[in-house]
Amino acid sequence: MSGGVTSFTVPRHALLDHRMAELRDATTPPAAFRRLLAEIGAILTVAATADLPATSRAVTTPLETIQHPVLAVAEPALVAILRAGLGLLEGAQRIMPAAPIGHIGMARNEHTLQPMEYMLRLPPDAAERGVILLDPMLATGGSAAAACTRLKQAGITSIRLLVVVAAPEGVATMAAAHPDVPVWAAALDRGLNAQGFIMPGLGDAGDRCFGTE
Repeated sequence: MSGGVTSFTVPRHALLDHRMAELRDATTPPAAFRRLLAEIGAILTVAATADLPATSRAVTTPLETIQHPVLAVAEPALVAILRAGLGLLEGAQRIMPAAPIGHIGMARNEHTLQPMEYMLRLPPDAAERGVILLDPMLATGGSAAAACTRLKQAGITSIRLLVVVAAPEGVATMAAAHPDVPVWAAALDRGLNAQGFIMPGLGDAGDRCFGTE
């Protein structure tokens, strides 16, 4: 990162693009949507953890002993923004099954239209581990920015944000509020419509994931 601008990355991967096409499709049922969301979460987790600090240790194969790269730090904690973040969490857990898990509940205040926290549960060592924050949609960026602020208040200085679809408005919000938080997204879409939905987007990720309206 440089110049006070959030690092924003869209991994280029044929399998990721293929799954995004299925995820966006309005005819994809909830069960398939959840599976696709988990698979996309796994791909994004691999991309977002590629630069974790590494060291080496001796590993004995059936043929000889070698020095092999291994993590030099504990795996980051996985924190899902409820509720749609749970879909990404499943995929991230496939890559880091031993990572501790946290949840943060964010809802929009009907009067102020600002995000409001209603729940926070974090692993006790989250500050030492750092956090991968999971939220499928980066629309206005208000919820993600508020969640990052809350995590920093809890003493967490290393945060990586994983989203499925981002709008330029949300990326700008994160750059202004948290230029130190890198963002990985499966897609950067055109922008927001009058109702605040990402276009072309994929609809309401929570409703499509859980079959609600």
